[in-house]
Amino acid sequence: MHGKLDLLTQQVAYLTAQAEQAERVRQDRAELMRDVMPVANDAFRLATQELEEIQEYVDLRDLLRLVKRLWRNTPMLERMLDQLESMSELADTLLPLGDQAFEKAVDTLQTMEQKGYFVFAQGGMQIADNIVTSFSADDVKKLGDNIVLILNVIKDMTKPEIMQFVHNTLLVAEKEIEKPVDTSIPALLKQMRDPNVRRGLALTMRVMSVVGAQAEPTKN
Repeated sequence: MHGKLDLLTQQVAYLTAQAEQAERVRQDRAELMRDVMPVANDAFRLATQELEEIQEYVDLRDLLRLVKRLWRNTPMLERMLDQLESMSELADTLLPLGDQAFEKAVDTLQTMEQKGYFVFAQGGMQIADNIVTSFSADDVKKLGDNIVLILNVIKDMTKPEIMQFVHNTLLVAEKEIEKPVDTSIPALLKQMRDPNVRRGLALTMRVMSVVGAQAEPTKN
């Protein structure tokens, strides 16, 4: 008898708990509906207003066709999203490298400015402007016709031995030009006894001979 009463008590307690749980679920659902309904009504009213504004331009069949295309192309959309995520990750990876490259470029430009590269380039542009404005079209044409010869002359003049000879000559001339010069006949004859003077005169006469041969008038 007591066993039956205990079983009955357990069943009643179970049914009571189920009823209480069902009541709580009902109350929660009712509370949710009370909270959701105003929001849903506002959303529906807003959607209705927006659709009324575009109903002249939108057809229900177009919307259905768009929805079907979206469903049909879902795999492609997923691949596109994956690619966008990959591009975003790549951008996150390259952004620090870009910052480092920018900082390196700024440092390099600052170093070049400190060394005077930009001032030199500005001066070079001014020199180029002076050259361009100083030559006519005919001069430029002649320059183009003789550019190979000019470059060969410059190449010969920039040989180390020629440059050293010119450098030493200029240094000596700069020092000697400040000294008083005795142009009397005895002084000149005295200098002629110097082997270096005689060698210089001989070289000068040889060069003058070559110059004279080059300037010889053409015989008809």
